[in-house]
Amino acid sequence: MDAHGGRRSQAERDAVTVEIGYALVSATFAAAVLFGAVAGPALLFDLPGPLSTVLLRLGLVVAPLVFTARVVSVLLRFRWPAQPAEPGRHSPDS
Repeated sequence: MDAHGGRRSQAERDAVTVEIGYALVSATFAAAVLFGAVAGPALLFDLPGPLSTVLLRLGLVVAPLVFTARVVSVLLRFRWPAQPAEPGRHSPDS
């Protein structure tokens, strides 16, 4: 049941599933790219110990933050169409 007591159609349930999947996949991609950009030099090059450690830790901190921010932003942008406040009522002047 939805927030208004009615049932969601199959199309609405499918839209929610696709939107959640998109949020998770795009967030994973964004976090991986950011981790690679920040920690990649530490993994690819022979950097001094402290610099390497800082880059890896920074990547491990920032990537989950980007993942979470992306999921939240995608799901918040996904809006349901306005539902009538009363069953059977379809427009404000009816």
